[in-house]
Amino acid sequence: MSTSSIRTTALLLSLAVLAVSGTVLWQQFTTARIAAAEQQLKAQRWLSVLAQQAYDNQPLQQPLTLGATNLDHSRLLAGYLATLKGQPSAVVLHSQSQGYGGPLDLLIAIDEGGRLIGVKVLQQQETPGLGGKLVEPGNTWLQSFVGNSRQNTPDAAWALKRDNGQFDQMAGATVTSRAVIQATHDALRYFDEHRQQLLSAGADE
Repeated sequence: MSTSSIRTTALLLSLAVLAVSGTVLWQQFTTARIAAAEQQLKAQRWLSVLAQQAYDNQPLQQPLTLGATNLDHSRLLAGYLATLKGQPSAVVLHSQSQGYGGPLDLLIAIDEGGRLIGVKVLQQQETPGLGGKLVEPGNTWLQSFVGNSRQNTPDAAWALKRDNGQFDQMAGATVTSRAVIQATHDALRYFDEHRQQLLSAGADE
């Protein structure tokens, strides 16, 4: 092989290596950016259950270790701690219960005093126009739970009025309404029973 042929081959190999390296680097760069964007969108969606002035940390980056997560009517999939100026301000519990059409995933936010500050539906398979109204923006039925706690709402009251409780149901969605109320009550009871553990999780952060 002549010297010029060797040089040409070496040049082509170098270009091929550069092309492959550039492709790999670009893929890594774009993958990282996509992952960051997805994480940001998740945070915006999940943390909308909290008022922005209620925390100054990144709650989703501060997951809680939960024990005994199978509750009476639901199960906890995850938990997150929100803090403000280094002090615990709220706990967000990711709960799953059985709705009318399938699993019902909820985010339930509770302040440090055990008061409910927000309920948000993440996923649902309920009937459109009935239980499916849970995902409509500004759902007034979900907002009606805000401010309740086990201190101002006795355990026996956490049920539909038709079940001798204090809460109305969404029209035509008895099973869905009952599932949300029971999951919310489960979360509040779990918080009360594990308050010290949940709120002290970030004390040394």
